[in-house]
This record gives sequence, structure tokens and C-alpha cells, in this order.
Amino acid sequence: MPEALSSFRICDFTGQLAGAGATKWLASFGAEVIRIEDPVNEGRWDILRSRAPTVDGNSSVNLSGSFNNHNTRKHGITLNLRTERGKEILAELVKISDVVAENFSKGVLERWGFGYERLKELKPDIIYVSHSGFGHRGPYGDFKSWGPVVQAISGLTFASGLRDQEPAGWGYSFMDHTGAYYMAMAVLLAIIHRQRTGEGQWVDLAGTEAALTLHGPALLDWTVNHRPTRRPGHPDSNRNLWPPMAPHGVYPCAGDDDWVAIACRNQGEWEALAALINEDWCTDPAFADLNGRLAAQDALDAHIAGWTTERNKFEVQDALHGVRVPASAVQKPEERIDLDPSTENFGLWCKVVHPEIGPVRVEGHPVHFSKTDWLIDRGGPCLGEHTEEVLGRLLGLSSEEVGELREEGVI
Repeated sequence: MPEALSSFRICDFTGQLAGAGATKWLASFGAEVIRIEDPVNEGRWDILRSRAPTVDGNSSVNLSGSFNNHNTRKHGITLNLRTERGKEILAELVKISDVVAENFSKGVLERWGFGYERLKELKPDIIYVSHSGFGHRGPYGDFKSWGPVVQAISGLTFASGLRDQEPAGWGYSFMDHTGAYYMAMAVLLAIIHRQRTGEGQWVDLAGTEAALTLHGPALLDWTVNHRPTRRPGHPDSNRNLWPPMAPHGVYPCAGDDDWVAIACRNQGEWEALAALINEDWCTDPAFADLNGRLAAQDALDAHIAGWTTERNKFEVQDALHGVRVPASAVQKPEERIDLDPSTENFGLWCKVVHPEIGPVRVEGHPVHFSKTDWLIDRGGPCLGEHTEEVLGRLLGLSSEEVGELREEGVI
């Protein structure tokens, strides 16, 4: 099948996940992504190059599982942009590329001599996509950031956590993942605009602003009702206010840290749940209607937890499905990834062969196209793995010329 993005070439300076995750999507759908790394510091401007988990704890720049996972199907070259010849080669690559993508802090490419005005001189219709924590405009533009900082400043951290306790976050970099999706969308929208008009442009993406858009109802509630997200009893992400439901929560089950999620959307589902449980408290008048259950949610949740805690989470899930009550066992990574047949059937995880890691499983994408589906058929590049091939195929350099560049420290 034809690949949707096979006619596009990306000159890629992205790293970590907020950027590398975006160009992974593009590469998976056929774009030629040429990842440019620094030979002097062995590509470590992307901290994932030697970040755990690695093979046998080895800190080699080619053995990081995270780096491999986020850079599948990309071409990797090294280019020393401290040298004039390195800059000349980059200029030639820009001229034959459609997109220049990076997620450095503000102004890095400008300091290297490749800001947007210079890129336009090299290729007037170039699309330049920069993804930083705060964008290139505004009072915070000069600050550097990581995903957890973005989450804190945007208010996402404030809105998370258990009720009546301090904000907690998620324990991982949520906005690096989500920021990558926004960046991939931004690249594609700019490509569509260029196809319609012939115009390139600079796409300035601020991770903090992307995070701010995820608040949705919480921002609306403050704007309209002046109700803060964190107030007595709130937030409680296990409960549902819009529309109100009760019971609606995650309940403990028998086993080691095992849980089940249960939601009753209407009176009929509550009555089905109560009939299944069939304990004395199920007929308590306090739980007879939605308003009563909402007013007594703590007591209601305690009763349900008392019932679930004696049972296997999958048995609870299946029993509730049998009476058409929404429920799901809270699955641990092994259960969802290795043991749930729906994961394998959907093809979310695929196996690639990495030159040094060997056969290894990597993340695919949670979407399938009937005509132009994604393809991940090789691992992330070893440092400089494709330098000679790319410079020869795209710029016409001979093996001897590439060898001279290597001796001169250009690549």
C-alpha cells in the first residue's frame, strides 16, 4: 500500500519524547525523517541516548530502550555544526527537505545560524516547527522547561491528586507524550496549508499552552461559576460530576494491588448492580435514587468496596458485564500488554530488529488506516548509522568524501 507521507522529508533535530515522539508518527506513515545528531557529544543532546532502561544496564548511546522506542524507522546521521563544512551540509539538506523540526529551548537554531529567516533563504517554502516549553513569544519565552514543569505551570498538576491532599501529578511526563501528538498535528496542518497555497511557515508550539487546553470543564467551571478545582472534597477523579453518577469509582479487589472500575450511568444500572450484590445495604432508602446516592457516596463506596475486596477483579468485571453494568478490571502492564488478547489483535506492539539491541518490542500507534496504515519495520538508528548512506544518496558525496569529513571531525 502507498505510504501517506512518503513524499515528505523531515530534517529532524527533535529529542526526548515531546519532539521525537512527533517525528516517530511521521516516519511511521512514510515520511523520510533524517535525525541529525552531534558527533562530539555522541548525540547526548537527547538525554534518552544513554538513559535507562538499557540492555544489561549498559550506558552505551546505542542501547537505550527508550531512545530506540521513540525513534523507530528514522535515519540517523551525525553533523558537527561547530564547523563551517557541517553548516554547509546542513544547508544543503534543508534545501531538499519539507520540514525542519526541533524541540530545543527558544533560540537554539537561531544561535547556530539556522533561524527561520535563514531557513527561508535556503528554501522559501520550508516549514519550520519549533516546540519549546513556552514558545518564542511572551514573558516566559526565555525559560527552559521539561514536561513536569509544563504540567505544573499549566495547572494540570494543581488539578490532579487525591481530594483534600496536595497536588501530586502522575509520576511521569504526561505532557511530553501529549506534546508530541500536538507537534505531529501541527506539522501535518502546515503541510496541508503548503499544499493548498505553496506557502511555508514557522509553527511556534508552546507546550505549556498545549497543556492549558486540556483543562476543559475545569476552566469552564471557574469562568462561569467561579468554582476552583481544588475545594473541600475536590478533586476526586474517581467520581463523576458531569453528568452526575453514583456509584462511580475504582474499588479494591482480592489480590496484590488489584482494583476494578465501576460506573452506574442511570437508575437501571444501579438497580442491576444492587440486585447482583444482593446484600442488606442495597435496599437502604438512602441509596434509592441518584440524589440520595450522591449525598451518601462515601458510605456507598465503602459498601461496594466491602463487596469487591473479597472477589477477583476479573470475576467482578465479568459478573457486572453479565447484567450490563459498565465495569473494567484495572489492568497492570503485564495483564494489558502480554495477556489481554485485544492488545495483540490490534497490533499495538510490534517487534523490530535493532543493530545492537537485537529483536525488541516497540510501541506502535493506536490507529489503523484501511488504505495507508502505519509501518514500523526497523528500530531507532545507532549514532551516525546512516550518515554515509544519506550524504551519498541525497547530496551525492562519495565514500572517499565522507571518509574525509569523518577525519576532519565534520561528521
